[in-house]
Amino acid sequence: MDQKLFSNTNILSWLRYFSENTDIDLEHVKILDITRKNKSLIPAVEAHRCVLVFTEAGNMDIFYKMWDVGLGDCEVIYNEGSEPEGPIKRDKVSAMIDRGINASAGMIVLNPNARSTVKFGMDNKLFATGSVKYVGSEIRSVLLSRMQIDEHKNLCVISGESIAVEAAMMSTEGTVIAVEYKSQDRETMEENVNQFGLRNVTIVDHVGEDTFSGLPVPDTTMLVASASLEHELEYLTKLNPAMDFVIYTLDFKVAANIKDILANYGLNDVNIIRIAVSRLKSNNVFEDQPAPWIITAKAGV
Repeated sequence: MDQKLFSNTNILSWLRYFSENTDIDLEHVKILDITRKNKSLIPAVEAHRCVLVFTEAGNMDIFYKMWDVGLGDCEVIYNEGSEPEGPIKRDKVSAMIDRGINASAGMIVLNPNARSTVKFGMDNKLFATGSVKYVGSEIRSVLLSRMQIDEHKNLCVISGESIAVEAAMMSTEGTVIAVEYKSQDRETMEENVNQFGLRNVTIVDHVGEDTFSGLPVPDTTMLVASASLEHELEYLTKLNPAMDFVIYTLDFKVAANIKDILANYGLNDVNIIRIAVSRLKSNNVFEDQPAPWIITAKAGV
């Protein structure tokens, strides 16, 4: 087992320190050690009013990233140094964007506007600009709902960049394998991962033993149907015969033949829906968005 920077004894010492020096009810605190692999700060702060964060020295843009995604009004309670002792300081994130973490220590982040429900369908303007044409937020909301994500789920997302980002925010104790075949799309995905401070995303360039080796086996895969669909299904169903699938396609022929294709890989529990979205423009005319078929499938009888 890897040596932890913060042991249980350290964590209890910091809890005692903040308990004795603040009026915060620590009963409802979310404890997050971002020195450990796959732990992401921004989704945790967005979802919890009080987060006790453990960080290591050298994280120089932690507050800037929080401010950049709209968390500038959050309050940070901290001290100077790496030990739970000395005077308490309190500042807004917006006042700390030019400073980083210069010592391994604990701090509390308060977010009075934390959401108490799962957030589906972020505005596309929040994602990194680049080569990717993002699916509409309404369609993304349905896809994420169909994936039935919980905080421990391991996921694979193939050619679904914004879906991979939101899925990683929801699966805070799990991992996301983001498969992007084009180098430009991988670069945009990396920008999104950095922008949202996501540490539970692994970006690979194809589906195969060489890229998935050593990674957690996905429980669910969301994919955009393409010419490599059957190769992806063959590899992934061998990797996990009980894997659930959510498939997006705009191709009627794919939707019409998908049951037969899926049956070849033991996926007989299939549900197909079509989603249509129209958006009112400034000239009071409705504009139709692309209307995809969304297929869910899993092993069944």
